[in-house]
Amino acid sequence: MKLTVSLQVTLDGVAQANGGNDEELDPGFTRGGWAIAFDDAECGDYILETWRRADAFLLGRKTFDLFATYWGARRDDGGFGEAISSRPKFVVSNTLEDPRWEHSTVLSGDVAARIGEVTAGSEGELLLVGSVALARWLLENELVDELNLIQFPVIIGQGTSFLPREGRAISLELRDSRVFPSGIVALTYGVGGSPRLA
Repeated sequence: MKLTVSLQVTLDGVAQANGGNDEELDPGFTRGGWAIAFDDAECGDYILETWRRADAFLLGRKTFDLFATYWGARRDDGGFGEAISSRPKFVVSNTLEDPRWEHSTVLSGDVAARIGEVTAGSEGELLLVGSVALARWLLENELVDELNLIQFPVIIGQGTSFLPREGRAISLELRDSRVFPSGIVALTYGVGGSPRLA
């Protein structure tokens, strides 16, 4: 099973609070809601199809709790709630013991090994959405097969980037790109190896 990281990001790599400010999740971050300003039905359909093609989801603990409250209550909406609620979900946490959201399994301890067990077990796609810190950790630990970025034409100038600021260099291969009417760009990269540096 390939592991794909799919994130909505600003041009400066910020992937947090795209839907609005949440002081509990993002203390001090005041520039949330940057994705809502773009009313782009084509892009929304693209993101929904990305969720629908997934065989399973991978989430960090904070994103899992947020999504369980929001999307879990909308499981019959014909869209995002239905897509994620009906599929297996793996949540990375060393404190969560009994997830209440249906089809959910906790991955704890040696997370890299546990993710390896999930991806080795079957064909298809394990999709990480949201979960900025986990996305960064997966990249740093060479566990990502594909990177799907939905890049919004805005620079926030504040917030947490999903990109590691230090560490190893990562080679990317462009596999697909799409430009939406609003100027949002979807970029899909294969991830692997180190780039050749001059």
